[in-house]
Amino acid sequence: MRSFMRLSATVALVVSASASVFGPTGLGAQEESDEILRASEIATVADLAEIIDDFEDFVERQSHEQDVLRRKIDDLMFFLRLSDVAEVQMVTFRSGPPRWPESDGSLRYPHVVHEEGDSLTVPAYVFIPHDIDRTAPQPLIVLVHGGVHSNHSSGTATVMREMLEQGYTIIAPEYRGSTGYGRDWYRQIDYGDTEVLDSYHAGQQALRSYPFLDPDRVGMVGWSHGGLHALFNIFRFSEAYAVAYAGVPVSDLVARMGYTGQGYRELYWADFHMGISDREAIPELRKRSPSWNTDQYQGTPLMITTTTNDGDVDVLEVERLIQALEAGGHEGFRYRIYQDAPGGHSFDRRDNELAQQQRREMYEFLAQHLRPARPMAYSALGSGGPNQ
Repeated sequence: MRSFMRLSATVALVVSASASVFGPTGLGAQEESDEILRASEIATVADLAEIIDDFEDFVERQSHEQDVLRRKIDDLMFFLRLSDVAEVQMVTFRSGPPRWPESDGSLRYPHVVHEEGDSLTVPAYVFIPHDIDRTAPQPLIVLVHGGVHSNHSSGTATVMREMLEQGYTIIAPEYRGSTGYGRDWYRQIDYGDTEVLDSYHAGQQALRSYPFLDPDRVGMVGWSHGGLHALFNIFRFSEAYAVAYAGVPVSDLVARMGYTGQGYRELYWADFHMGISDREAIPELRKRSPSWNTDQYQGTPLMITTTTNDGDVDVLEVERLIQALEAGGHEGFRYRIYQDAPGGHSFDRRDNELAQQQRREMYEFLAQHLRPARPMAYSALGSGGPNQ
C-alpha cells in the first residue's frame, strides 16, 4: 500500500511538472490541482526525498530522449547541406575502455592498450568529397566538436564545405559524453582524459577503413573543447599527425574553475564524472589541462588562435598555454591573439570578412602539411604575421 501511495504521489507530481516542462498533458488545470492535493494527502514526509529523486530521474531521461530526437533530425541536415559535395556516412569504431568499467563504480584510468572486449563503441560521421581521386593518397582531417556536453552539429556545415571543396576527407567523432546518444553515453564523459582516446582512434579507424587515406597526411582541427582534443592528441600521439589547429582552446581547467559559474563546475564535480571538487580536484584538473602538460609537446606543427573578448574560454587560458610553450623552448607552433574580434568565442567560424580571412590563413597552414588537391588561396591579414 505504501508503494502504491508513493507511486500515486510521484505520478501526480510528474503530471503537473511535465505540463510546464514538456507541454499540456490533456488534464484540465483544476483536475491537475485536485490530483496533486489528493497525492499530497497520502504522501508522507519520508516519501518526499524518493519522490523528488524519481521525478528528477524522469526529467533527466526525458531531456536525453529529446536530445536523441534532435540528433536524428540534425543527421538529416548533414545530408541536405553537404550531400552535393560529399558522401556522408554514419559509422562506429572501437576506442578505449569505458570510464566506469567496475561494477562498484570505482574510478580507473586505463592505458591505450586494452582488450577488445573492454573497449567502447564510438559513433562518428565521415564525409568524403565526391570528386577525389581514390586511386591516389588523400589527406584526412579529424574534426572534433566542442562543448562540455555537445555533439557534431550541422552548424559546422559551412566550415566543412570549405574543407571538402579543398579535397579533405573528414571524420567527426561523437566522443564519450556527447549528447544525442542517451544518458549512458552522456555519463561516460571524461573531459581531457580518456575521451582523447576517442578522437585519436577516430583517425586511426578512418585510415584502416579507407585505403586511399594517407597516414602521413592526417591533421586534427578543433575549437574550444575540440581545441583541447587537438592539443592533447599531438601531445600524446604526435606520430599520428602532420599538423593541428586549436581554435580558442580550453587550456587551463584550474583557472577555468575559478572564473566560471557553479553550474559549470558541477558538470565536472558530478559523481559520474570526476566525483571530486574544489582543492581535492586540482591535481586532476592539471592533468586534464594542456597548459600544464606542454612538456609533452614534441613539435608537431600547430596553430593556435584566440581573441581578447572570448566570453567562454577567457584569453588568459590561451595566454597561459602560449607562455608555457615558450618557456619550454618549444618550436613548431604559431599563434595569433586577436583584439576584440567580432563574434568572440566563435569569431573565426562566422560569415564576415575577418572570419573568412582567418579561416583562409588556417587553411594555408594546414595545406602546407596536408597538401590537399585544391588548396584554398591564402589571404594575409593586414600587415601583421603570426605570433602577435
